[in-house]
Amino acid sequence: MGSKTALDNEVATVGGVLTDRQPLDFHTLGVAGCIDRLTAPLRQRGTVVQWDTPHWGLEIPADSASLLYQSARELLSNAYKYSSAHTLTIQLAAVDHGIRLAVSDDGTGFDSNLATSGRHHGYGLRLMSVAVQEAGGTVDISSSPGQGTSVTVTLPLD
Repeated sequence: MGSKTALDNEVATVGGVLTDRQPLDFHTLGVAGCIDRLTAPLRQRGTVVQWDTPHWGLEIPADSASLLYQSARELLSNAYKYSSAHTLTIQLAAVDHGIRLAVSDDGTGFDSNLATSGRHHGYGLRLMSVAVQEAGGTVDISSSPGQGTSVTVTLPLD
């Protein structure tokens, strides 16, 4: 796995949680650029990260951008800690009056019902879902053991 890049020192894992050491700069990097920085630890350990961003340059309000970034950080941290995925796909796209972030992987998967309602699992996903719902958005979690995981976060932009 070749040479280190500047990004290697900007994103660290602390207890398996991806942590960006640099201040977020949505204006310069855009939401996709800030999220992409979080993928460095996944890439370093060999996970192939694929991007699909059909609407580069879409104007996203700061509060929505921050919530998308925090959601991506939770989802990518979970992928880093638990999934053992070979491939991870991130999509950031405009939808009717909103923006959608979809993160999917081909990893180990989990029982999504247990993770969103169990007493000892899924606190990060539950907190993320509450924050998104309070912003008027939706979260769809699809996963089962051995089948990978797909999570879609949709936020309104009006």
